[in-house]
Amino acid sequence: MSRFTVIVAGAGLGGLALAQGLRRRGIDVVVYERDSAVDTRRQGYRLHLDAAARHALQRVLPPPLRALFDATAGTPKPRFTVLDSALNERFTQDSAEPAFAVDRLTLRRILLTGLDDRVVFGRAVSGFRTEGDRIVVHFADGDSAGADVLVGADGINSVVRQHYLPHARIVDTGVRQLYGAIPLNARTRNVFDDSMFGIFTMIAGTDGSFVGVAPVEFPQDPATAAARLVPAATLPSVPDYMTCSFGARAEWFGTTEQALRDLDGDGLKDIVTAAVRTWHPRLREIVAACDPDTMFALPLRTSVPIPAWPTTPATLLGDAVHAMSPAAGSGACTALRDAADLSETLDSVVAGRDLRSALHDYEQRLIEYGFAAVRTGAANGRRFLGQNPLPA
Repeated sequence: MSRFTVIVAGAGLGGLALAQGLRRRGIDVVVYERDSAVDTRRQGYRLHLDAAARHALQRVLPPPLRALFDATAGTPKPRFTVLDSALNERFTQDSAEPAFAVDRLTLRRILLTGLDDRVVFGRAVSGFRTEGDRIVVHFADGDSAGADVLVGADGINSVVRQHYLPHARIVDTGVRQLYGAIPLNARTRNVFDDSMFGIFTMIAGTDGSFVGVAPVEFPQDPATAAARLVPAATLPSVPDYMTCSFGARAEWFGTTEQALRDLDGDGLKDIVTAAVRTWHPRLREIVAACDPDTMFALPLRTSVPIPAWPTTPATLLGDAVHAMSPAAGSGACTALRDAADLSETLDSVVAGRDLRSALHDYEQRLIEYGFAAVRTGAANGRRFLGQNPLPA
């Protein structure tokens, strides 16, 4: 009998977490990533992870990498706060569970550790076909490879989803967001009120625009932690920082999505500086401290929940199936939950369970909790960000 093999399209957080879980269980897995390197594109800075996401990482990572994650994951104050542009408190919500603030690229590098021979950068999956109980995966360079299972972990623009579930929709929320970061040092730390060191603090303007801040404070510098715990991990030194974002409806910006994406950091910072010119002086200081070299623009998009689909040897996880508004802080959490669940599901198949039955059950769970998170993110987005409602 041939060895059970899994191909993963996409080396984002979910795809790499799945690969770690499969590798740990002795299952043959190869991850193909279209980008040429782990840091080719800016994808964001701080990630909010909840207790369930941390538990998912514990299920897929070997003990040394679990320890490295814990050493580099900050613990912000367990509170979500909304302020107005004069810094008056308008809404607060305390979290009953622990929350973790992690640097996206640091976590991705941790998840890459030990997978050097299993991750192929610069190779894009372009499609697939089924041949009996096997999957033949096609690549953009014209080559192909066979596997027992193909997992689409290739993000919101997933090629696998477009081939597998062409009726699944990704829609524009109507909101554009600019992302940046502020180094936390002796000078800048005092710009922030103590209340701003929670899970997320949103400052709402009177015109529908908003600024968001959230801290990333490492218990130990990533490079130092890696040298102590996992010398094979290549983690660069990263100083503590405050992520700083600005968002508004697309029409607020008065320009096209592409024109906004094409602006350099100085141009984006000029937009935010002008937007907050009448806000509290502390807010103007925060924006002034934002490093323009860190800034980039993204449209906020979301998936539209769909009913269950016929199970095949191809499946999906993360943003490839349930991309969501960041307003609930659940995107990365849900992707990691998918990865842990799917790694254990495929382990049960290797142990003798029927493949399609196992994948069907995984997809039923994913539909339930994944699309619930999509709906929560959309509801929060309407309430706090002014985004469009989910289509029927």
